[in-house]
Amino acid sequence: MNRYRILVVEDDHAIRNGLTDALTVSGYDVLPVKDGYDALNVIHAEDYDLALLDVVLPGASGFDLLRLIREDRATVPILMLTAKGAEADKVRGLKLGADDYVVKPFSLLEVLARIEAVLRRSPERPRTLDRVGLPEGYLDFPSRSLVLGEERIVLTTKEFDLARHLAANAGRIITREEILTRVWKMDPRLVETRSIDTTIARLREKMGKRNAAVIRTLRGQGYVWEETA
Repeated sequence: MNRYRILVVEDDHAIRNGLTDALTVSGYDVLPVKDGYDALNVIHAEDYDLALLDVVLPGASGFDLLRLIREDRATVPILMLTAKGAEADKVRGLKLGADDYVVKPFSLLEVLARIEAVLRRSPERPRTLDRVGLPEGYLDFPSRSLVLGEERIVLTTKEFDLARHLAANAGRIITREEILTRVWKMDPRLVETRSIDTTIARLREKMGKRNAAVIRTLRGQGYVWEETA
């Protein structure tokens, strides 16, 4: 079963542990980080499906982290933890792209409810995966390769990143604009590229005819990675 992974950045030891325990019991994978210094090394290197950020942190602030996450992961849901009465922090966070906020002191039930609500309404809810099964073989994420029987085919960076993004969002239409933003790291308003088509074609060729069928093209809409048993 694929589970959502939550990034928790909170410098208060007791609060961080409380959130980690509550989220784990509720079925989430948790990536706990103790301050803004460590978070700078984590936010681009790790995969996560939602970020829970304290505003006031040693090192980079929650607002700094919010900006950095939004630059790289435009649609990952972000919740901010703000102090009671800090109305300006709430407004600033929402303007910078936060999806919601929780006011301290808070109940763990409230945090869980807000996380569930944000994940439900999020247009993109990628899953954290180690491998994805194919009709013949599988995609192995740790080694960034395609395994077909005894053969292991190493994918290029773009091929792997594209396959991972499609597979992690299996069953959902992925537009070209989203691919440009999330995989190519480009602003789709400023660039036109056929490299997506070329990369899809190379990936399908390496996967083989039967496996390639899991990537379905929807003309004028984008691509769908068909879920397999």
